[in-house]
Amino acid sequence: MGTESSSVEISEPLLEETEKIGIVETERVPEWKDQITIRGLAVSALLGTLFCIIVHKLNLTVGIIPSLNVGAGLLGFFFVKSWTSFLSKLGCSVQPFTRQENTVIQTCVVACYGLAFSGGFGSYMLALDEKTYKLIGVDYPGNRAEDVKNPGLGWMIGFLFVVSFLGLFSLVPLRKVMVMDYKLTYPSGTATAMLINSFHTNTGAELAGKQVRCLGKYLSMSLSWSCFKWFFSGGKACGFDNFPILGLTLYKSTFYFDFSPTYVGCGLICPHIVNCSVLLGAIISWGFLWPFISQYAGDWYPADLESNDFKGLYGYKVFIAISLILGDGLYNLFKILAITVNEICNKSSKQSNLPVTADALDGEASKLLTEQRRRDHIFLKDRIPSWFAAAGFVGLAAVSIVTIPVIFPPLKWYLVLSSYIIAPALAFCNSYGTGLTDWSLVTTYGKIGLFIIASLVGTNGGVVAGLAACGVMMAIVATAADLMQDFKTGYLTLSSAKSMFVSQLVGTAMGCVIAPVTFWLFWTAFDIGSPDGPYKAPYGVIFREMAIISTEGVSELPKHCLAICCGFFVASLLINLVRDITPKKISQFIPIPMAMAVPFYIGAYFAIDMFVGTVILYVWQRMNRKDAEDYAGAVASGLICGDGIWTIPSAILSIFRITPPICMYFGSSLTS
Repeated sequence: MGTESSSVEISEPLLEETEKIGIVETERVPEWKDQITIRGLAVSALLGTLFCIIVHKLNLTVGIIPSLNVGAGLLGFFFVKSWTSFLSKLGCSVQPFTRQENTVIQTCVVACYGLAFSGGFGSYMLALDEKTYKLIGVDYPGNRAEDVKNPGLGWMIGFLFVVSFLGLFSLVPLRKVMVMDYKLTYPSGTATAMLINSFHTNTGAELAGKQVRCLGKYLSMSLSWSCFKWFFSGGKACGFDNFPILGLTLYKSTFYFDFSPTYVGCGLICPHIVNCSVLLGAIISWGFLWPFISQYAGDWYPADLESNDFKGLYGYKVFIAISLILGDGLYNLFKILAITVNEICNKSSKQSNLPVTADALDGEASKLLTEQRRRDHIFLKDRIPSWFAAAGFVGLAAVSIVTIPVIFPPLKWYLVLSSYIIAPALAFCNSYGTGLTDWSLVTTYGKIGLFIIASLVGTNGGVVAGLAACGVMMAIVATAADLMQDFKTGYLTLSSAKSMFVSQLVGTAMGCVIAPVTFWLFWTAFDIGSPDGPYKAPYGVIFREMAIISTEGVSELPKHCLAICCGFFVASLLINLVRDITPKKISQFIPIPMAMAVPFYIGAYFAIDMFVGTVILYVWQRMNRKDAEDYAGAVASGLICGDGIWTIPSAILSIFRITPPICMYFGSSLTS
């Protein structure tokens, strides 16, 4: 499982046998330039736009981001295969669709929608805006009007262009070390390679066709259902999104099923333990903790405060969620750093194996060795010069050192320079840890930059400087880990390292434009950040509070809030420790603190949806495990994509002030 301290990203199952990669030895491998095609880039831009919208929607609602790699691979295969089949029927000559082109498309799409998350549109960028400033309170200590920078297409695109490419250049010289010498697994990259390779075999192509049809079927159903729901949502608390299926009493505590295809799809993709952890967090917080604290209104905090006042119950919700997230993130940071150091020491202490000739091996082992040598040769054939990577990093760093202080004046040039000096080391740690465990700690590294820079700058501009530094760090460590993951996929699909690097550059460039533009669609069409709306944007508030704490301290928290937060922080550390020291048959039932933290702030409704998804998957696995393994990802991707597609017409209708015609409202019969 790959996860981040502010989101959960679920990877496909890890391959354990290299022979399952399924490379055909006699297959002709196209040159690296032929692997990057116009049709591939066009499909990448289309899918990148769709997945950016999906990631924005998830980021601005619950902050849980499932892996969309399966959907990207399936839809990329579907679009290009459909296009080539259509042209062939017209009698046109078409270029064959290869696994390498499929890999390039998937790489571009992942690089593009990755920026919808690491670009901070649901976290540090949103923490800078005026809505979040007012939500926290204009009189709240440390929350200054000067520390506001509203989203703007120009500065967001410019900022992403100057910071998002540095991570790509920082670790390019280490590609051979990470992929071939250390033989890091990169589970998501390996699983994606298996998926793509299976598409391009005779038996795999048949299954892929069925998966694509399954995805299309559920995409259509999800899109139609989302459209149908819209007609009944013409008012506050109206429609199926507010269906009190568990009763009005539980509805008031946010325990209801809102019929969201997106969250049900997330439940189908996420492991059972993640979904159960989210539900457990909802039960602990909204079922017990918040009702308990509410009993002391007037004693622990003033009883007449607004629902979003940080000096009241709202403060407990935000800061207890922060404590769980920080405890989980810091524990896993130090854990992965320890694993990384241990693995590097073990590698350096081992002597290299004696060369083995193919003649000394049996037939199957000889075949595998030949395949590995072929992969090695193709991976190393098209070199990316180290001087080019170094020049790219230095050149981009020089540009951004001048540019970033113009965009964010409190973040001085020497602070940006300091960030770039330490960023490659952190990028290496994150990439190495991701290769070992599939656990990417992007936001944890971002928070480290936030705390350090905000505390150094102080109260006069520390909030803006800390949040901007968080963005710089997140962009570098995220793109570096993504690049190494893609190198692993390319290595296993016989794709050129140069084509992987170029496609990552192109996908990142797409993301620098598409991610801000699609976010701007949400920003202009919906009330982003409203505690009572569907787009609560929970991490905007959390990140701004982190920056304020770094400059002001915690003296203004409600009564006993700090003590409760410390308790949950320690509990988060202990739960992680118990998960690591107990046998797998026990640890698989121990909840994940970071997943538990999400509903503390948002509510329990999405936990119900995700739990429905996990129940469906569990029953499906019991009835037919093979079908569940083959099609669950396609069903989930279809549900998520269909609901995501509906966001576009919904946003357009909202921009033109066209409201749903019906309000379906549920209330007590005693008040009617």
